[in-house]
Amino acid sequence: MSNALIQLRDVHKVYQTEAGEFPALRGITLDVFPGEFVAVIGKSGSGKTTLINMITGIDDPTRGEVIVAGTPIHTLKEGRLARWRGKNLGVIFQFFQLLPTLTAIENVMLPMDFCGVYARRERPERAAQLLELVGLKEHMHKIPSQLSGGQQQRVAIARALANDPPLLMADEPTGNLDSKTADSIFGIFEDFVARGKTIMMVTHDNDLAARVNRDLTVADGVIVSDQKSGAAVSAGRSMQREAANV
Repeated sequence: MSNALIQLRDVHKVYQTEAGEFPALRGITLDVFPGEFVAVIGKSGSGKTTLINMITGIDDPTRGEVIVAGTPIHTLKEGRLARWRGKNLGVIFQFFQLLPTLTAIENVMLPMDFCGVYARRERPERAAQLLELVGLKEHMHKIPSQLSGGQQQRVAIARALANDPPLLMADEPTGNLDSKTADSIFGIFEDFVARGKTIMMVTHDNDLAARVNRDLTVADGVIVSDQKSGAAVSAGRSMQREAANV
């Protein structure tokens, strides 16, 4: 059996539109291994977000297999899939998607409350530790409107880590941030990879993409380039074995 964390096997996705069928993905086969930091790049409409949606289970393949952390998620019903996703994936969006009436610490506790992974009495302390990890412990009792865009994204990252998932999926996580803040957020991702996390990140920023250990270029629903830095991949796997989980 493959030791890949993510396995896609001949994945197709066809959308039905008023103009007829639109093939968003055309036979994607892909393995992503623990400790890799993968950038997914390509033009708008190339299939990047659809690819991410297959892996997170937000959308279903028309044909093919999607296996993540040993689970064939294409076979799961929505209720079971949602709980599986909460325990195994951390998802980070471009526009943060924090609940506006909850404080930062309450937003971070939401995945713990949903999945029941930690005892109720442990959740506030864990959420505070995660906010400290992303440099926001002093802002834990503020609501999102009291935080800058970069601070909100840090809260979203802490929330994605709430249940200690092995895999983080990020869809344009720096696309709504200025370059200095984007670089800071990317540095947090690099630290997580060094601690053994696996990250897949959709980005239009070629400078950031150049800093990861693997980049996938998607065009017209297929992977047209898959480039790795062998030393970086090896280092990531070594650090995964040695480092404690976040």
